Amino acid sequence: MGGGFTYMPPVIKNLLIINVIVFLLTYILFGENSNNFLTVYFALWPLDSGLFMPWQLVTYMFMHGGFFHILFNMIGLWMFGVELENYWGSKRFLTYYMVTGIGAGVLHLGIQMLEGSGAPTVGASGSVYGILLAFGMMFPNRIIFVSLLIPMPAKYFVLIYGGIELFSGLTRANSGIAHFAHLGGMIFGFIMIKYWQKGGDFGRLWKKFTNSLNSPPAAKAPPGGAKVYDFYEETKTAKPQTESQRLDEILDKIADKGYAGLTAEEKDFLFTYSKKK
Repeated sequence: MGGGFTYMPPVIKNLLIINVIVFLLTYILFGENSNNFLTVYFALWPLDSGLFMPWQLVTYMFMHGGFFHILFNMIGLWMFGVELENYWGSKRFLTYYMVTGIGAGVLHLGIQMLEGSGAPTVGASGSVYGILLAFGMMFPNRIIFVSLLIPMPAKYFVLIYGGIELFSGLTRANSGIAHFAHLGGMIFGFIMIKYWQKGGDFGRLWKKFTNSLNSPPAAKAPPGGAKVYDFYEETKTAKPQTESQRLDEILDKIADKGYAGLTAEEKDFLFTYSKKK
């Protein structure tokens, strides 16, 4: 279905490539000097620092503070993200990744304002924690081996990690780790998944908005009540779809939203069609 399961789906592959390229470029150009051009303009600076720019809510996600920082983030992205991208589809997965990363940055900026701290923030950890939360919600009973030794259902693993981040954020404010950014990724991820589960679709809302801008004005009836012919009115009866056309439409939907985005009727059609073949 839509190419089947792959261990290196396109969004994750490109995220890994971009993050590694940015890290290597930073290291080659500036070494361990953290006070450099890329940090000044693309790390996430506090709102009252005089260095904050709106685009930093996106660019900070692709920068990292050291080898182990990027290593563990990229391992987490691949380990928990592969199944999600295969399940959701690449478009939905990328939307989720970006929203949780931006949401993590927004919450972190708010906490910085309250604490009065002024250090810049880098890293994909907010998005990775959002992906961890999604994995626990989508596959709650999947067994994860903690430290490669202790088996634990994903839902409990996520709850423990979330609790650790909350406790660390409240008790270790000056640890140099953006604990509330991690929590922000999980919070925004939870909200987004619940929105999707209730039938929400950002893409549909955007299409509805753009269509409203491009749609022609409604025709008005002249005095006397005579009917005005609407040039844009659909006058042709739609032709019934063939099975191959229906299959192509469903496969396109899988590529866009993943198998989980299909309706029960569409899944039944695929099952019936596969029996015929």
